Amino acid sequence: MCLHPNPIGEIPSETARVARAAFPKGTVVMRLRDEFSTLYQDEDFRALYPSKGQPALTPWRLALVTVFQFLEHLSDRQAADAVRARIDWKYALGLELTDPGFHFSVLAEFRARFVAGQAEHRLLDTMLERFKTRGLVKARGKQRTDSTHVLGAVRDLHLLELVGETLRAALDDLAAVVPDWVRSLAPPAWFERYGHRVEDSRLPRSREKREALALEIGADGFRLLDALDAPTAPPAAHAVAMVRTMRQVWQIHYARDEGQPRWRPVAELPPVADRLQSPYDPEMHYSMKRQLEWSGYKVHITETCDDDAAHLVTHVKTCPAMQPDMSDTADIHKYLAAKELLPSEHFPPTLMRDCWSAADAITASRSRGRFDPLRAGRPAPGRAMTCPTSRLIGKVSGSPARRARSRYPGAPPGIPTAARASSPSSAGRTAGPVPPGPYAPRPRPRAATSTSIHARSTTHSTRRGCGCAIPSGRSATMPGPGWKARSHRASVPSACVGAATSGWQKPGFSRFASPPR
Repeated sequence: MCLHPNPIGEIPSETARVARAAFPKGTVVMRLRDEFSTLYQDEDFRALYPSKGQPALTPWRLALVTVFQFLEHLSDRQAADAVRARIDWKYALGLELTDPGFHFSVLAEFRARFVAGQAEHRLLDTMLERFKTRGLVKARGKQRTDSTHVLGAVRDLHLLELVGETLRAALDDLAAVVPDWVRSLAPPAWFERYGHRVEDSRLPRSREKREALALEIGADGFRLLDALDAPTAPPAAHAVAMVRTMRQVWQIHYARDEGQPRWRPVAELPPVADRLQSPYDPEMHYSMKRQLEWSGYKVHITETCDDDAAHLVTHVKTCPAMQPDMSDTADIHKYLAAKELLPSEHFPPTLMRDCWSAADAITASRSRGRFDPLRAGRPAPGRAMTCPTSRLIGKVSGSPARRARSRYPGAPPGIPTAARASSPSSAGRTAGPVPPGPYAPRPRPRAATSTSIHARSTTHSTRRGCGCAIPSGRSATMPGPGWKARSHRASVPSACVGAATSGWQKPGFSRFASPPR
């Protein structure tokens, strides 16, 4: 599709009349159109479209629909239905009342253009430019940054499921590329063992049978890898991405002793940051922050917090889940300087102030701009601050804010849970427990008692930095239960967060489901 820029016209008179009659006081989207009639223009997205092809739908309308979708936590289908059915949306988009809208898949294609063009921040940056012209955001003010979790859009697997599903997925992809070679290599037992997804089968409950199954999968995997390394292997098989993922998984979880596979115990496994949690999303990792554990990513949100101005999000950065929070300080300052929004005072999360006051953070701060880096370690007097993430994460990243827990089949008696890895040399880093082995369920986070909540509320001052006061009796660093209950979405819009999450896991094992005749 190509882009033919069209100017933003007036709102149709009939649409305006009906919308004003239905909403005399207006709605959020109607007021947005009244105040910012040219929030987005077609010229802002010219680089994302080719010069030739079928004319595309108006990009500025799709951009507004994307913003409205995040604002109201709607899926693509619901957003497309709202364009057809809701009067206030037709008013904001400048559409006739009889306009039929578009297919919901258009929104996914529109977001994919941002990812393909490496323009994930285009919507946010363009909005900030419009706000700067209106004086709503400016440089040399106060800003604060906090991070929260983003769940990966894949199923959480324990180690035995991980190796089994990785081998099954590798065979599935190879069967699509070199079916004859796979048919000649695979014994009849493979078609029954790997002809369906691992979670669709019953795993053994006893420890001995689980160990035997892990060794059996390991032997099958080494047989496949040895065949791929042979000179007779087809060249097309080496280009399969899942084969590279399988090599990495086998290198981590298996060892060869005198030619025989050996299942590595949890004590021999590398740190969590060096391991894969799912073959379908190799960049997803397991992590823990305070009492919250999850598998996915981490997002840093920066917002303004001036006393006399609106609080607006200025930057969003997605990074690996195990990456320490303070390691992103220099990058955040670099991006803010590029936007000409570098603050004079930058407030970190309360628990990270000691880390941000370190020498490397001060050096990075001074190299990015002429603001006082030591202010990052001291709250503003006479003000109170709460974590901005709990209020903004639903609007900015759309990520779910709930505990990411996995429930596994019950482990046999006597199997200890996984030990939590820690190192004195990793002070200030985000500590994370080692995911359990194939025999033990993952330990759940301890529930906060009234005593611990009271201890946290008395330990942390309720007047910290800038923002809103913390309610009495609630933790300053832990989201409340009501906030968790309201957040259930597992999708992360790529255009606003800055990184797209890979799709859901593949459907069935269709190409490797029956033995050869």
